Amino acid sequence: MSDATNELLTHWYLIRDLPDFSALRPEHFPPAFELAMRAHLEEIDAVTSNPENPSFANTIEALERAGLRLSRTSAAFWNIASADTNPDIQALERELAPKMSAHATKVTSNQALFERLSAIWDMRYQLSLSDEQARVLKRTYDGFERAGARLKGTERERLGVIKQRLAELGTSFGQNVLADEASFMLEIHDDADLAGLPESLRQAMASAASERDTDAPYVVTLSRSLIDPFLTFSTRRELREKAFQGWTLRGQNGDASDNRSIIAETLALRHELANLLDFATYADFKLDNTMAKTQAEVKSLLETVWPHAKRQAAIERDMLADAAKAAGTNLKLEPWDWRYWAERVRQSNYDLDENEVKQYLALDNVIAAAFDVANRLFGLSFNECPDIKTYHEDVRAFDVTDRSGQPVGLFLADYYARPSKRSGAWMTGFRSQERLRAETRPIILNVMNFAKPKPGTPALLSFDDARTLFHEFGHGLHGLLSDVTYPSLSGTNVERDFVELPSQLYEHWLEQPELLRRFAIHHETGAPIPDALIEKIEAAGTFNQGFATVEYLASALVDMAYHGPEYQIGRDPIEFEAETLANLGLPAEITMRHRSPHFLHIFAGDGYSAGYYSYMWSEVLDADVFAAFQETGDIFDSSTAEKLLRHIYSAGGKKTGSEAYKSFRGKLPTVDGLLKQRGLIEAGVA
Repeated sequence: MSDATNELLTHWYLIRDLPDFSALRPEHFPPAFELAMRAHLEEIDAVTSNPENPSFANTIEALERAGLRLSRTSAAFWNIASADTNPDIQALERELAPKMSAHATKVTSNQALFERLSAIWDMRYQLSLSDEQARVLKRTYDGFERAGARLKGTERERLGVIKQRLAELGTSFGQNVLADEASFMLEIHDDADLAGLPESLRQAMASAASERDTDAPYVVTLSRSLIDPFLTFSTRRELREKAFQGWTLRGQNGDASDNRSIIAETLALRHELANLLDFATYADFKLDNTMAKTQAEVKSLLETVWPHAKRQAAIERDMLADAAKAAGTNLKLEPWDWRYWAERVRQSNYDLDENEVKQYLALDNVIAAAFDVANRLFGLSFNECPDIKTYHEDVRAFDVTDRSGQPVGLFLADYYARPSKRSGAWMTGFRSQERLRAETRPIILNVMNFAKPKPGTPALLSFDDARTLFHEFGHGLHGLLSDVTYPSLSGTNVERDFVELPSQLYEHWLEQPELLRRFAIHHETGAPIPDALIEKIEAAGTFNQGFATVEYLASALVDMAYHGPEYQIGRDPIEFEAETLANLGLPAEITMRHRSPHFLHIFAGDGYSAGYYSYMWSEVLDADVFAAFQETGDIFDSSTAEKLLRHIYSAGGKKTGSEAYKSFRGKLPTVDGLLKQRGLIEAGVA
């Protein structure tokens, strides 16, 4: 292939600062990565061969400037690999993951480079650095140490081998889960098997069937926007069981996509890596640069909430059992029954029908609501740009401007589920904000998996779906509003247990009556949501929170146990999972939110390993931050919003999470706000 035909080597980022995706081919990526990695190493060599004495400018800033081509190529590839993959891209993933790991190791194990870093670190107090520069220096130096820069000889070589193998394992884990998700279909041929399902769900199931190789008119896939409402509304218990088993056994079917051996090898290698870096466990290694710092702090939070959650879940279980008995059903409540009977109880106790709420939550209106909150808090405006072509026709693009009409960045949103996309929802980007190399505006991407409606009909969201959209948009704002000089501090480059604060905080505005009255509009009649229905939503706000908290905490506690001293290397992970849950006393009617064989957060890469607790850690913070708005009597209070922007959303990694939070609120919060927010204790009750 000639360079002239390779989009990544020629017309780079010419279309609104995005590559021409229509011209991209899988075969373009290997030579583009080779060139980018070579260019990056040449930039590193230029730093280490600089005859001048090490300085912040010629070493730290030079490192910050290096690797631009590699970061762009990586963003293009990995975003496509996650959101619109195919067999050729997956094969490249398996090839590129260990190569990228090896490349990173070449950089962090460069002794001449580390010597320059160490020299600057040793004289840091004499350099008159700004706060942001001091933060970049510390994070760079710590990052090299954590990457094993001090290791020598065989230990350094072994660390490189471990990292490459972990990259391979993480890629295989994620691809195996995607394979199970893409292959599972609960085919429905008989209209009688649609009993209990709302029309919007039937249409989504028909749309899913049209996209798959089946003659069934309806299918249930493992997209959460299909599986969750099916488990909630289907009266066919045997079908609920089949769907639930397909969902929970992803990665554990004894076939080519079984992930159990990958988990065991991953845990063994992570433990070895931690030991090489002088940490007793992998959890100690991962927590060392977080807000929590120690396993004891994490467990203190999780174990404080656990008994409250179990107690509430037991109350809820009895309510569901009573409802089933009253309906003449003499059954032993199973996990595939919980959502169904919870919905019956919700309708009975609160007169709240989730399907009724969906009629007011058309996707476009929820998007408009999220944009409106950003406008009222931060002065942002979003203008859709249908001319911008991205990697898939479903992706929407929006120009983002500030109060004065000046450009802020580009926001991309990929809302619908498809077989080529991994499950879940996430925020990522094609470019981060910075000012070092140039005044660079961010290109941020939100990815979700809502059920795609039939042509000509709106996508209707559940309240949980709408909350997911607000959550990921909160992450998106964290990237869009970034105002830093250095790339390594941009946007979401903060501690793992702080990064969920901007996203979880943003969810609060969705629940506010004044927002719902404006944007929750019936998709057929155009009528605003009735106050009576808003009151029902508020009244049921903490309903089923025992269940939700238990399934989340079970996953967080198993994650910590895997990476702490409890797990014995070589132990069968499924046996260990079961033993850990038994010791916790997990109710038999509830499963982990993410069982180990498909726990993408912690095994499809390193992102949330020993870190799944961070959602709850951040929830402690977000409950307190929203209280700051409520205390003013105005949920859009301008002075509070300005502080929020300055200290949280625009600050990136310029401060530690604790420093940033205390700059906004004055002190760190207690867990009480979280317990009250989830309805696990009453106000004033310890």
